[in-house]
Amino acid sequence: MHKPGPPFAAQLVAILFCLFALPLQAQPQEEARRPSRKLDVWYVPTTTEVVDRMLDLAKVKPLDVVYDLGCGDGRIVIAASKNYGARAIGVDLDPARIREANANAKMAGVDRFVTFKVEDLFKTDLHDATVVTLYLLPQLNKRLMPKLFAELKPGARVVSHDWDMGKGWPADEYVKLGGDAIYLWIMPGYEERKKFLPAPPPRK
Repeated sequence: MHKPGPPFAAQLVAILFCLFALPLQAQPQEEARRPSRKLDVWYVPTTTEVVDRMLDLAKVKPLDVVYDLGCGDGRIVIAASKNYGARAIGVDLDPARIREANANAKMAGVDRFVTFKVEDLFKTDLHDATVVTLYLLPQLNKRLMPKLFAELKPGARVVSHDWDMGKGWPADEYVKLGGDAIYLWIMPGYEERKKFLPAPPPRK
């Protein structure tokens, strides 16, 4: 004997519930795929030639710890590890870029030797960095400068693609590579670096 199914109205309610419940269940996962705030810069890949010249200008060695702030697809981090043997860390605010960077590192065979983190570059701890690479904008470089002076040890190298730090901190070396520019700074001693930072406002 055929057993009657639920009334059509009940079936319709169940279908509608499933349709509306799925987006709600997926929402937390979708949120994890989005940046936690508006991105500081748009993603523009650095050419292989510029990547190699940046790392070469910074004289990266196997004992170095390289941080790429705003690492995008991870190409600088991967090159620092694969071609120079350095320990390398990349941070980016965009989870999509970090997923891409991890996939690229695995493809290059260096996924065990590099680290990628979804993180705000202004909150990244740089105390163990010996090399910092940048491809930001002039105003972001200037905002980042006090953090670099506060956290990097003397002799650490900062290398930037296309943008300098302004007149307040002139580059130690400058390289023109076709239509690209590369700037290198050597972090001065603790006393000497004070002259590059603006004086604190007077106490009232």
